[in-house]
Amino acid sequence: MRLSYLLVLAAFLSPDIFTAAWAEVQSASSLEVAAVLTGVACVWLAARNSIWNFPIGIVNGLLYLVVFKQAKLYSDAGLQLAFICLLIYGWMKWLRGAATPDAPQLPITRTPRQVGWWLSGAGLLYAVVAGVLLSRHTDAALPYLDSTTTAISLAAQTLLSRRNLENWLLWIGVDVVYIGMYWHRHLYLTSGLYVVFTALAIYGYLQWRRELRMQQAQLQQIVA
Repeated sequence: MRLSYLLVLAAFLSPDIFTAAWAEVQSASSLEVAAVLTGVACVWLAARNSIWNFPIGIVNGLLYLVVFKQAKLYSDAGLQLAFICLLIYGWMKWLRGAATPDAPQLPITRTPRQVGWWLSGAGLLYAVVAGVLLSRHTDAALPYLDSTTTAISLAAQTLLSRRNLENWLLWIGVDVVYIGMYWHRHLYLTSGLYVVFTALAIYGYLQWRRELRMQQAQLQQIVA
């Protein structure tokens, strides 16, 4: 298991890896290209507080379901089904009472401590159980890393659907790990996508934090 994880790091140290990666990018399937484009659009729209991130995200989840299955990243493939359910939930939650499609009424908030503890416990349980099952009963690549990133991603998507600010901090951390994991599985285009995702997650965090401060200032003015 440790050898598999070391290969992720070794991939970045090989002198010929970038030449091989560029060749792989050029030969990337149309399915992966479509998944990358919808993925960028989805995260950009979420960072901009647009409700349209949800339908685009559903399309992206369906595309990556196939891509990850082909790459034997079964936990990430299954993650897409969970993402689609959470995206539908978030779409309905943002739509409820919204004045316009691009202006969700649901305010940005901090993650309640109870929610944070619940997600941490559920995520740890999933990472361990799924990692054991994948390692023993499938030919999954990097089963424990795959299950752990899946658990963190589910928690992040749940917080995004609730419009909790900390969702972006989780995305930043897990996206960095995904960069190496997908590179190792020769999904170079997707690995590059997660470099973009990391930058967009940082942007999203700054945007949402600024909006949260504006909400708090407006509330103080009303109270005063």
